[in-house]
Amino acid sequence: MMSNEAREVDACGLLCPLPVLRARKVILSLQPGALLRLLATDPAAVIDVPHFAREGGHEFLGSEELAGGVTAYLLRRGA
Repeated sequence: MMSNEAREVDACGLLCPLPVLRARKVILSLQPGALLRLLATDPAAVIDVPHFAREGGHEFLGSEELAGGVTAYLLRRGA
């Protein structure tokens, strides 16, 4: 049974490539199909995170603008 709860990684205040590197480290520790929610303030993450997901075989499920210049990115771990 797969949980719909996302593992959250806070990369706020970090600049490229650190948010993606943090996400990569955590997502590879998850089971296939698990969710990862990455919080980031780096403007480059809007390009970097979907690219990372495609290149890594993961699914980019979207992003959401939060307060304080934070964006939440949701990814599903690939096989």
